[in-house]
Amino acid sequence: MKIAFDQQVFLLQEYGGISRYLCSLVRELATMPAITAQVFAPLHVNRNLAGLGNELSRGRALSRLPPKLLRPVMFASKVMARREMARFKPDIVHETYYCEDDFRPNGARRVLTVYDLIHERYPDLFVNSEGTTRPKRVAANRVDHVICISESTRRDLVSYCGVPEEKTSVVYLGVDVDFVQAVTPRRQYHPRPFLLYVGARGGYKNFERFVRAFALSPRLRQEFDLLCFGGGQLQTAERQMIVDAGLGPDQVVQMGGGDEILAALYQQAAAFVYPSLYEGFGIPPLEAMAVGCPVICSNSSSLPEVVGDAAESFDPLDEEAMLAAMEAVLASPSRRSALIAAGQTRYQQFTWEKCARETEAIYRKLL
Repeated sequence: MKIAFDQQVFLLQEYGGISRYLCSLVRELATMPAITAQVFAPLHVNRNLAGLGNELSRGRALSRLPPKLLRPVMFASKVMARREMARFKPDIVHETYYCEDDFRPNGARRVLTVYDLIHERYPDLFVNSEGTTRPKRVAANRVDHVICISESTRRDLVSYCGVPEEKTSVVYLGVDVDFVQAVTPRRQYHPRPFLLYVGARGGYKNFERFVRAFALSPRLRQEFDLLCFGGGQLQTAERQMIVDAGLGPDQVVQMGGGDEILAALYQQAAAFVYPSLYEGFGIPPLEAMAVGCPVICSNSSSLPEVVGDAAESFDPLDEEAMLAAMEAVLASPSRRSALIAAGQTRYQQFTWEKCARETEAIYRKLL
C-alpha cells in the first residue's frame, strides 16, 4: 500500500503541531510491513521534515519566504507535487490541510485529518473565520474519509460542516514525551513556587479568566506566581489586566525557549493549569503528566477525553470553580500525589505507534 502526503501544510508551518503530527505518523507508517509512505512537498519551509530524511520526504526547504511570494510558491509547489504524486501512483492521498481542489492521482482514495472547529465555534474571535471554514467544509465533504483527533472534534465536524458521521473516525494523537522525561534541569528557572501556563493567551485560551480566578485567593497570591511559557511577551494590555486583577506587576512572568526549558518548567511547577475553552486535542496536559506535574484543566471540548480522571477539572467559564480546583490541588499533598500517579498511567495511552496503527486500518478499509 502506497500513501502520499501532500504539500499543503508544509508551506504554512515552519514548525507546528500539524506538521509534527504528520511527520510522526509518516515515520511510524514506514516501519510497518507492506507500507510505503511519502511526503510530497517540492517547495516548503517546514523544519520537521528534515527529520524524515530523503527516503520519506521529497522536496526542497526554503530558508526564507517573503509573504508576497507565498501564493506563487504555493501554486508552484502544488503543481510539482501533483506531477510527482502521479508518478508515485499512491493508493491513498492523505491531505495535510483544507483544500477545495481535488488533486489526487486517478484511482487514489482521499483521507483528511481535521484537528478542531475553533473557527466555527468561535467565529467572532477571528478576523476572517469563513476563510478557514469554507475550504474545511468543502474538503471534508469531498474526501472519502475524515479522521478527527477527538470525539469532540468529530461531533463538531458533523454539526458545523454537515459531514456524515459514518464517513468519520476518531484517531487520537501520540505524545512525544522523551524530551520532557530526559531533561535534568540545570537550574531553577523561577525563584518562587509557580503555576505553569503554556502557549498562546488570547481568545478561547481563556488566560484572562485564569488570572482573575488565581487573584481571588489571598493564599495563592501570597505563595505562588504564574509563569507563562511561549505565546510571546506580555503585552501592555495584559500587564494592565494583571494589575487590575490585584496581582503585583512581577507576579506573572513570561518565558520562552526550546523544549529543554519547557521540560524543566513542567518538572519545577507546583501544577500545570490549562484553562482553554476549546481544544481539538490538547497535548500539553499529557506532557505535564509524563514528568509528574499535576494537571488542573477545563472540562470543555476534547479535554475530558484526553485527561480522563488524571486531572483536577473545572468549568472554564466559572472563576470560582477554577479557583476551587487550584486550591484543591495546591492545598492537599494527597490530592497532588494522586493526580501525579494517575497522570503517569494516563499519558501512556497516547502513542504514535497506536495512532499509526489505527490510521493504517482506516486506509485499508478504503481500498
